[in-house]
Amino acid sequence: MIPKKTRTLLLQFSIGVISIVIMGLILHFHSNSAQHELENRLFPHVVINGQDVGKMNKTEVFLAFSHLESKIQKSNLYLKYDDALVATFSAASLSTKLNIDDVFDKAYVVGRSTHLPSRYYQTVATTFGFKSFEFPLEISFDKQPVRETLNHLSDLYDKDPIDAKFQFESGKVKMFEEEKNGVRVETALAERQIDSLLKERISNNASQILLVKKTILKPKVTLAQTNTYGIEELIGEGASDYSHSIPQRIHNLLLGTSKFNGVLIPKGATFSFNETVGDISSTTGYQPAYIIMAGKTVLGDGGGICQVSTTLFRAALNSGLPISEYHAHAYRVGYYENDAKPGLDATVFGPTVDFKFINNTPASILIQTIVDKENNKLLFKFYGKKDERKVELTSPLISDISSAPESQYQDDPTLKKGVVKQIDFPAPGTRSRYSYKVTKGNEVMFQKDFNNWYKPWRAVFLVGTGD
Repeated sequence: MIPKKTRTLLLQFSIGVISIVIMGLILHFHSNSAQHELENRLFPHVVINGQDVGKMNKTEVFLAFSHLESKIQKSNLYLKYDDALVATFSAASLSTKLNIDDVFDKAYVVGRSTHLPSRYYQTVATTFGFKSFEFPLEISFDKQPVRETLNHLSDLYDKDPIDAKFQFESGKVKMFEEEKNGVRVETALAERQIDSLLKERISNNASQILLVKKTILKPKVTLAQTNTYGIEELIGEGASDYSHSIPQRIHNLLLGTSKFNGVLIPKGATFSFNETVGDISSTTGYQPAYIIMAGKTVLGDGGGICQVSTTLFRAALNSGLPISEYHAHAYRVGYYENDAKPGLDATVFGPTVDFKFINNTPASILIQTIVDKENNKLLFKFYGKKDERKVELTSPLISDISSAPESQYQDDPTLKKGVVKQIDFPAPGTRSRYSYKVTKGNEVMFQKDFNNWYKPWRAVFLVGTGD
């Protein structure tokens, strides 16, 4: 006979089993009934992107988010690099859309899981509303157009850093290159930022701007590390425009310029143009071109060399160097007014008329010359070491303008009768004044006032009288 206590336990166990079976049957029936009732619809208390979409079918869910989809389709993404607009992406160009299909499919599994305990729990939870099942919306887009644009930016702007070069031989710097920073466009970072921005459109539907970042890459070797002359950086430069020059004049100014490229001016030295350029004659390769001599414009070897001295003069001024000898031309010459007011020219005529300046900087000065033949530009760059000096150069004040004298015609038996040849060109008389002051801190290092008088100049024509 089974003891009473054992019979009680067996009874309780049987009741529990029967209850579980009955509950399982009820849940199974309720689950199947709910699935049948909600065919192609979501269970109650399913939430997508904070919005209750319970009992909705897929079409109704799409309609529920149609307003958000419309806003997203109207927004643009603007890419900028160095503050310049480089690309505009519309939502359509990136095939941007909400992933409603995917989210609906995930939400549809609620109450329909193949794992029975999960299915029963979800069915009861959604039916009686003691738990909601939430799903976030996401934005999908085509990344290829973005990658192509970023790769194009990289192709355009990525640069490796360049190490400085400096080689001194036979009294001149034969090899020179200033160090240059490199650039790397941060394309990977930009792609991640774009991904984040586009995903934010669910909560922020406005158009967005992204500034693509760059990293500056430093060279391993700087100019200061390449030499023992103290040369570290660009300290000043001067430029001039030699447009409208005849071929012989261009030949001469290019030849003269070559004499200065690579020249080192020691600290404390006085630099002489004439000493550096050397002999100017046909024997040293110069060709006849117009020069001013004995009060006339005549053909002479080296015409155009004053384009070089003028450019050097402007470089010395812009570098804040003391000018120890300077002469303006006798009359205004158009070449030097292509890019400047009258007064910023410097004439030379060896051996008596020279242009000189003093290197009073903390280091030697290296002259580098650049000729832009396409644009008729001449550029002199001075490299050395800066010392915080400040240059104040006023704009030339033009006054006392007088008309050019009447043209002069001279008989020339070497020319055939009827031939007229112009050998001098008119220029108005002019006064040009400007001030040049160099300071360091509160101290005036030196000051010079330029007061150039240009004579009025007549045009001269030769008239042929020969047979």
